[in-house]
Amino acid sequence: MENETGALSRVSGLFSARGYNIKSLTVAPTDDPSLSRMTLVSHGEPVIIEQIVKQLNKLIDVVKVMDLPQGNYIAREMMMLKVAATGTEDCAVVKRMCDIFRARIIDVKQRTYTIELTGRSDKLDSFIEALECQTILEVVRSGVMGIARGNTSLHL
Repeated sequence: MENETGALSRVSGLFSARGYNIKSLTVAPTDDPSLSRMTLVSHGEPVIIEQIVKQLNKLIDVVKVMDLPQGNYIAREMMMLKVAATGTEDCAVVKRMCDIFRARIIDVKQRTYTIELTGRSDKLDSFIEALECQTILEVVRSGVMGIARGNTSLHL
């Protein structure tokens, strides 16, 4: 989509006006400063998804739409979370879970660990479940980013 003021608002307005739900939304500039890439996750019957794609293509700010589930794709999300780690046993549990899930401890303070984890959304959900015995103080998630596998790419 064009990297213009109000472009994101017009896309979200389209979803709102038609009663479609946006489950996840990420937007960032591309290597072309005049364009941004938006990854949007929404669920519905194939007919609804087809309608969403058609409606997005009608927006003037939208340059190209690609429905990733129609082919092979890679999807990832990033999460940072802060957990309380007050005793030796708490610290050991947190470190062990980080090793198992290949998470990184990015900040250590006297009573907290801040952890970074990247992967599929279900992996991030499982990590939170695995830490259920720990006190989770804060969770921040990026939203899903996706890219087609192999030779398929989104280009103009």
